[in-house]
Amino acid sequence: MDKKEIMDLCVQSCLDGMKNHEGGPFGSAIVKDGKVIAVAHNTVIGTNDPTAHGEINAIREACKKLNTFDLSGCELYTTSEPCPMCMSAIIWANISKVYYACTVQDARDIGFRDEHILNFLQNDCKDKKILDLEAVDKSEAMKAFEFWTKDNSRTNY
Repeated sequence: MDKKEIMDLCVQSCLDGMKNHEGGPFGSAIVKDGKVIAVAHNTVIGTNDPTAHGEINAIREACKKLNTFDLSGCELYTTSEPCPMCMSAIIWANISKVYYACTVQDARDIGFRDEHILNFLQNDCKDKKILDLEAVDKSEAMKAFEFWTKDNSRTNY
């Protein structure tokens, strides 16, 4: 399949999702070695899950199908430039190539907004109106970190 055909799958997926009132105009596909592994769309409304973006859903499906958390060698196609959350998930999944159609500005123009998240991340987490982060005593939590470092059977990721 060529890039247009794969993007067409993404568009059809999100159109189906919107017709079913599952979420917005965001569809994604994961491709490995030229083969489509997963196609998914935004299901934020249908699942009441703010993390159920098309990219996240496609990553989850591809990981299940490939039985791995590491999607190295995969490409992601998406109907819109990824939001900060999806961008992070893409990087965590080790996907190194993303093809997108619409831009962040296109999404903003139809009512979706990411800039407050980007501003928060870029401004060293200082805007307490968006999120109030407060460190607490870490002595107990450090026990879990210590366990992790001593566990020779752990799977690094």
